[in-house]
Amino acid sequence: QVQLVESGGGLVQPGGSLRLSCAASRNIFTFNVMGWYRQAPEKQRELVATLTSGGSTNYADSVKGRFTIIRERAKNTVYLQMNSLKPEDTAVYYCNGKSVGKNFWGQGTQVTVSS
Repeated sequence: QVQLVESGGGLVQPGGSLRLSCAASRNIFTFNVMGWYRQAPEKQRELVATLTSGGSTNYADSVKGRFTIIRERAKNTVYLQMNSLKPEDTAVYYCNGKSVGKNFWGQGTQVTVSS
């Protein structure tokens, strides 16, 4: 059973930074795509950023220039570096891994941006 374990969420002031981590129980390059999604209260889950096994990235317009998705092969971990955080970034952030015919999710980590 594949596991994705997120960490790094918390409370941060507007303008601050956080780095989320997603540790996978298997080689992250066995996933075609890994990514981060978020879900705010009473809203649908939305894509934040994705990273393909080939290294291509994609970002939601709302986070472009502020968030960066990166990976560390040796630790089988994908990160989401979040800078210049805004209150509207408040949500539960989920790690996702896709391979052929399969879709894996982590349990989520709460990010709250508030003064």
